[in-house]
Amino acid sequence: MLQADLLIKNVKVFNSAFKHFYDSAVAVRAGRILYVGTQALNQIEAKATVDGGGQYLVPGLIDIHLHIESSMITPPAFSEMLLRNGVTTCVAEPHEIANVFGMDGVLSFLALSQKCAADIFYGIPSSVPSTALETSGGTIGTEDLHRLLQDPRVLCLGEVMDCRTLVQYPDSHIAQMVAAMQRERNMPIIEGHCPRFRGLALARILFCGVDSDHTEQTPQGMRERIANGMFVEIQEKSLTQEIIDFCVKNPVGGHFCFVTDDVMADQLQKGHLNRLVRKAIALGMPPEDAIYAASASPAARMNLRDRGSVAPGKLADFLLLDDLRQFRVKQVYKRGVLVKENKKENKAAGHFFPERFYHSVHLPLRTEKDFLVFTPPGSQAVHCRVIAVQPGTTFTEEQIVRLPATQGRLNWKSNSQLCLGTVFERHHGSGRVGMGLLTGSCLHAGAAATSYAHDHHNLFVVGRDERDMALAANMVIKNGGGICVVRDGKVLELVPLAVGGILSEEPAEQVGRKVACATAALRALGWQHENPIMSLCTVSLPVSPALKLTDRGLVDVQGGHIVPLFLEEE
Repeated sequence: MLQADLLIKNVKVFNSAFKHFYDSAVAVRAGRILYVGTQALNQIEAKATVDGGGQYLVPGLIDIHLHIESSMITPPAFSEMLLRNGVTTCVAEPHEIANVFGMDGVLSFLALSQKCAADIFYGIPSSVPSTALETSGGTIGTEDLHRLLQDPRVLCLGEVMDCRTLVQYPDSHIAQMVAAMQRERNMPIIEGHCPRFRGLALARILFCGVDSDHTEQTPQGMRERIANGMFVEIQEKSLTQEIIDFCVKNPVGGHFCFVTDDVMADQLQKGHLNRLVRKAIALGMPPEDAIYAASASPAARMNLRDRGSVAPGKLADFLLLDDLRQFRVKQVYKRGVLVKENKKENKAAGHFFPERFYHSVHLPLRTEKDFLVFTPPGSQAVHCRVIAVQPGTTFTEEQIVRLPATQGRLNWKSNSQLCLGTVFERHHGSGRVGMGLLTGSCLHAGAAATSYAHDHHNLFVVGRDERDMALAANMVIKNGGGICVVRDGKVLELVPLAVGGILSEEPAEQVGRKVACATAALRALGWQHENPIMSLCTVSLPVSPALKLTDRGLVDVQGGHIVPLFLEEE
């Protein structure tokens, strides 16, 4: 008799090769799958036998592109939430913590992930800072890359944020990082961030070795990427009817997968990669194709040959579903052991990080004077560049607005559609400040401040009133980081993020509730977006089109340079 630790009978097992379910059984030994089938069951003796009750047994989900920091919780808390949602493996890229603390931040995540129940692999942050148009707290260089590649949990070079610089400047920092990765590993996995690149520009990115893209997609862009050998990672904002129709009507299975990229703590309570699978099915993708795109396809992309399917020799990471189309996860098995959900909120287990990680906001308290915008001498009116925030995307547009000036100061409040945005450099005490104007789907009243601002994580403050802006900024400074929403001199919501200004050590559920309240407060003040906090935080992301704001000023993303707030008057 063949000995097994576990035998699960009476289940419909998903076969990844044929993308089909078969009535079968699964035997597990030493954390790996021993046998799948029914004919040889009389030759297997198991220590424990489970009747699956006709449920669907599918591989554990694999998310190969995410940032733990987006959840604003620590890796151990994040691991627990992954497993609750059927995600047994992920590849995280810690470029948020790296932008604050450099290599120390990355090593802290590697150390904390070592004993996590979910398997957390890593990509090396390739773009810290993401461009030369912002000031980060730390950097990651080629020597750091060499050191990190000694860890077997490091699988790839994380997303190349500034593809334009990569192809145009062979001696640039990002070009050196890509070249170093290619020297270190044969046929390396290099992740990309390639929004809107088409034609020759896209070909040049591929030629440099960047062969994936996870940014917002169109069917035309996705077709061109796949046709040219680029792997596409579909996050929720690209999970549209037209994208699903394209994936269903064309034989592109294995050339794309689903990823989450950024999931805030409040959304994490509602689901993770399982939510994307469910949404894809609801939009018309066959469940078998959706499961493949969240298991076998990402495993192949990251060369994780020991997982991604239910077959002999693979890790016994699998899920039991009682409803296939709703993708309702009833039980999660990790290495053949049932994951038992702890429904009680665990108390925060003290400080996980070095002491200096709790003192990262190096700024004096702000006053209303810090939000005055000075105009060129003698100006009575000026044309200003304005960031137009869009409700359905993190991309922005540039608008030009003419505004009056009084005694050398910009009277931006004369236009009721405008907000003031300010980025204070908070890592090195340089005193550098970038200022810009916002319109569109942003605040209609009050103010918001955040030290969680992609990717540099300086202090970003936006508002309609200088007093509210100062109060919001000071609440973040006093708490060592966080997100604060204010109106009429009153703090509406505060999310403290004491670790590097981007993470909390409170339980995931508690952080989620605070983030949900801050989200609701932003919406009440006019910031209309599916994810208002992400929309707010990416106003300062200088690699996402079209006009953004950092501590160095307004950034023309497509042009790759700083542009002045005021246009020259004719």
